[in-house]
Amino acid sequence: QVQLVESGGGVVQPGDSLRLSCAVSGLTFGNYVMGWFRQPAPEKERELVAAIYNRFSTYYSDSVKGRFTISRDDIKKTVYLQLNALKPEDTAVYYCAAKFRGTQNYTHWGQGTQVTVFS
Repeated sequence: QVQLVESGGGVVQPGDSLRLSCAVSGLTFGNYVMGWFRQPAPEKERELVAAIYNRFSTYYSDSVKGRFTISRDDIKKTVYLQLNALKPEDTAVYYCAAKFRGTQNYTHWGQGTQVTVFS
């Protein structure tokens, strides 16, 4: 059974930092591209904010570029998202997701972790 379990969310003030973790089990981690999505509210679309193919190849949305950093540990089967210089507009549920290399769609999802930024 594939499981993606996020942790590390919380309530912080603008300018603070958080580190999200996603522990993966039940799949061959090295065969998967890992991504972090966020959804500010249930009625809003889920947005891809960062993805990592390997430690030399990453993607960031314009809204988080320069503030967030994605990384992965293939031995621990864990993907991380370091969130720095947080803004109120970063408030969202953050989801970890996995897609098999060479495919388009993310097929495995975590349950999400809430990040709230308020002054």
